[in-house]
Amino acid sequence: MTDRAFAVVRAGALTTVQDGGRPGHAHLGVPRSGALDQPAARLVNRLVGNPPGAAVLETTLNGCSLRPRRPVTVAVGGAPCPVTVDGRPAPWGAPVRIPAGALLDVGTALSGVRCYVAFDGGVAVDPVLGSRSTDLLSGLGPPPLADGTVLPLGSPSGTHTRVDTVPHPAPPRELVLRVAPGPRADWFTPEALRTLTTRAYRVSSASNRIGLRTEGLALERALQGELPSEGMVLGAVQVPPDGRPVVFLADHPTTGGYPVVAVVRETDLAAAAQAVPGTPVRFVTAARR
Repeated sequence: MTDRAFAVVRAGALTTVQDGGRPGHAHLGVPRSGALDQPAARLVNRLVGNPPGAAVLETTLNGCSLRPRRPVTVAVGGAPCPVTVDGRPAPWGAPVRIPAGALLDVGTALSGVRCYVAFDGGVAVDPVLGSRSTDLLSGLGPPPLADGTVLPLGSPSGTHTRVDTVPHPAPPRELVLRVAPGPRADWFTPEALRTLTTRAYRVSSASNRIGLRTEGLALERALQGELPSEGMVLGAVQVPPDGRPVVFLADHPTTGGYPVVAVVRETDLAAAAQAVPGTPVRFVTAARR
């Protein structure tokens, strides 16, 4: 291993390598994967002068601690959190130069769920099907980080302009998801369809990279039969037997046998990545384009 690497001192609850994902392989049963909050991942890459799709780290709730083996420029964004270098406060949402051997600590999110850590040159693990992303469902890509893991870093390209600061949207206090009717909306009663778009739900603590689970009123089905497995897309709102909607996120299965009542606009899913358990959720009918 060269000095173009960093060691994981504290992996945190769940820290993975993510980039723009691997779309286009659903016919092989491979999800898109990639950073759940794509705008945040692109912003931290911009701060360190990387191309938008360079691989970054995605942390969950309580951050991670890392020790680079070479001097490196790092940016932490996404969910706001404390950042320190060798115990001294460092800026969040701005590029920070870290000496070789110093300890970078990304702390617990103050609001939101997922922080993103970009290194100049990017995380240089081997790509699989064109992406370096960890896919928790299929197992493709590098495994989630563990204490003691050493991962390679790429060389800074020097072809992308580094900026000193960029605006970061705040994590949502209320998650508003615009939806269009799903392919199996007719499997639900008219009252269930009204409930979906007029009543508030809450983000469940059982949510993960596969799907955002909700708590609230169950949606009553008009048809009770079994549905053969069919293709699933990012943002599909699937309704399992308990009747509570589940919004499929980046690591979602490519097929499923529960009916899809609606589909969320992809541009609304970044906010879903940062919605903490208990956040109110409203599904609203999207205006026609």
